[in-house]
Amino acid sequence: MEKITASIVVYKTDPFLLKRAMASFLNSSLTGTLTIIDNSPDDRLQHYCSIPGVTYIFNNENLGYGKAHNIALRQNLDQSIYHLVLNPDVYFNPSTLEKIFDFMEEQPQAGLAMPKVLNADHELQMACKLLPTPVDLAIRRFFPFKELVSKALERYEMKESGYDRIMNVPFLSGCFMFLRMQALKQTGLFDERFFLYAEDTDLSRRIHLQFETLFFPGAEIIHLHARGSYKDFYLTLQNLKSAVQYFSKWGWIFDTERRIINQRALSSMNFIALENTTIGKIRVA
Repeated sequence: MEKITASIVVYKTDPFLLKRAMASFLNSSLTGTLTIIDNSPDDRLQHYCSIPGVTYIFNNENLGYGKAHNIALRQNLDQSIYHLVLNPDVYFNPSTLEKIFDFMEEQPQAGLAMPKVLNADHELQMACKLLPTPVDLAIRRFFPFKELVSKALERYEMKESGYDRIMNVPFLSGCFMFLRMQALKQTGLFDERFFLYAEDTDLSRRIHLQFETLFFPGAEIIHLHARGSYKDFYLTLQNLKSAVQYFSKWGWIFDTERRIINQRALSSMNFIALENTTIGKIRVA
């Protein structure tokens, strides 16, 4: 039984980014098999994956993000304790996986964990989110005057939490999903109806319903975060399609479960903020 396996889905990926992501995972003392699932129209990336510890799978078609990751997840479901779903534009220090592994071992109720996510300039990315409403996604993606809706965006991205405490968050970014295999056996894998986007929201939500989905600021990663859907019309359409699929599955305006989950997350966040304020006052006194 391996401690940690991982998968990276690639599509015409920059070889430099892929090699750096692969090295980040393979340099850890805990890691097992890394599977590269290639959705590209050709297999030129295979050359960079011919190293020990790496399995390369060429699909000869673009299966989509979740469906491609499921290939590796099914292969490793009974072969490892944890599995890392990793983006090729992510890199981190060798100690990162050890920290998250130890954290998850101490949190048996957790099915998913994500570390602190930073830009290349070490600016914090707001990778913790509430379950989205249609309005949240419309504002975040299409509303041009962000300063007018900053409070709504900050609420959705849980900014007031400070991102400095462990939090049970209903939606954790899909760029780095540290998954407990036993939890996946209960919740199921990625919903393959989502071709691209929203598959991480959906899986995070399903895990959150049965387990804790934890933000762990004791470890950090760098995510380049190209925001392709903001620049590419085809990706924008895929984003919209996935949003429609997501809300059709879980509910558009009337989603009582979403309201309860989000309120619980906000209540917890407000408690953290209150606690921080109280501690600050005590220290000043």
